[in-house]
Amino acid sequence: MSERIGVYPGTFDPITYGHMNLVERAAGLVDRLVIGVAVNQHKNSLFSLEDRLAMTEEAVDKYRAKSVIVVKPLIDELLVNFAKENKAQVIFRGLRAVSDFEYEFKMCVMNRRLEEDIETVFLMASEKHQFVSSVFVKEICQLGGDISTFVTPAVAERLIARYKELGKIK
Repeated sequence: MSERIGVYPGTFDPITYGHMNLVERAAGLVDRLVIGVAVNQHKNSLFSLEDRLAMTEEAVDKYRAKSVIVVKPLIDELLVNFAKENKAQVIFRGLRAVSDFEYEFKMCVMNRRLEEDIETVFLMASEKHQFVSSVFVKEICQLGGDISTFVTPAVAERLIARYKELGKIK
């Protein structure tokens, strides 16, 4: 039987415990999980691609034993092509609420039309992480709130430093 490979793409701006929960769960379903840090032209990222790659690699380091790797970023590339390049049969996507489903469903159908041999698997966010989003974490940080239950200490430090650098922290 061939190796089951999955990809988990995201902008990870920044990576949160919610993302990490999905990494852990997805890694348990495949032999190897490839994480692709994406450039999304529709989002204004707080962190550079290099910073997001570094934070993601650092955050998922504890899952290396489960064959989790972070590879080159997804830049100007179709997700299904990224999956094929990495010999993946599965794309993992996280869902927090019904509002996520419509967008993810449309993307799943389009990806299936482009490459019918690659399945999309939706993983519901754990109850503990359902409400966690990078957008909320950034806003809480910028307003001086405690983000320690949402991100690793290293990510929290980078967030605080970035907002201080921009002069946008209370």
